[in-house]
Amino acid sequence: MAQTNVNIRMDEATKVAFDKFCNEIGISVSSAFNIFAKTVVREQRIPFEITTEVPNSTTLAAMDSAEKGDNVFGPFDSVDALMEALNA
Repeated sequence: MAQTNVNIRMDEATKVAFDKFCNEIGISVSSAFNIFAKTVVREQRIPFEITTEVPNSTTLAAMDSAEKGDNVFGPFDSVDALMEALNA
């Protein structure tokens, strides 16, 4: 089958991170996009969920806290220890 070129635009940081990921799993960026395109054609859908849902303020605050390492508990040695911490 004849080959053709497809040009895409993305920010530099995403390109670098994507290229690094592809190298780590042993495929080229071109192969990764071909896998994506063939999956879309075969399944007739985007092969992952796309959503506009935005986490609410409570979830965003919890995510921010976890990223900073604040209010992080565990690991726990047992379910009893986990439950004790949850009920405290």
